[in-house]
Amino acid sequence: MSGGTPVGGGFVRQRHSQGYSSGGDDLEDDACSRTTTPGSAPVPRARTWVEVVENVLWIASAVFIVYFGDWHSNLIYLLWHDGRIRRVPLYLGMLAVGLNLLIFFYTSMMAWRIKRFDEKWELAGIAALPYVTLLGLVAFCMLSFALWPIWSFLTLPLLFTLFMACMVILPNLMIGMCRPQNGEFRTD
Repeated sequence: MSGGTPVGGGFVRQRHSQGYSSGGDDLEDDACSRTTTPGSAPVPRARTWVEVVENVLWIASAVFIVYFGDWHSNLIYLLWHDGRIRRVPLYLGMLAVGLNLLIFFYTSMMAWRIKRFDEKWELAGIAALPYVTLLGLVAFCMLSFALWPIWSFLTLPLLFTLFMACMVILPNLMIGMCRPQNGEFRTD
């Protein structure tokens, strides 16, 4: 009875009464003809091979930077023990990165915790953007100034590469509490 015609990859149930077929307009959203099953998550978009290669290159270059450091010791050892690093700007830059991460996780957790997305949460997320941007610029400048004695002009691309690797890795981390809620029972 609901055979329908294929539209956009699925079948759409059509009504053939005079009220609907005469004007050519669909006047209702037919929820019973949806093909989603309860409990199924939306299918993520498949990544192209170019995106995968780019992500692998960012991660591989960041691993190279962390592992080889300044060719004598790795980056972690350099940050802890090298006397050439300016310590106060390093600590201020790390503090700015930490505050940036705290703001990111706070807004993410609060957005996932509430059941319904109100306008006030969208405005609060937008209101945090200037602070996150300012903290990002402060962190980049401070870390560049602190690490300049080791790599000089190569400090800028090295920090940018580490930043891009973090941007590739962070969205792929799955935190159990942050999984999207199923919106089947929403009425809005």
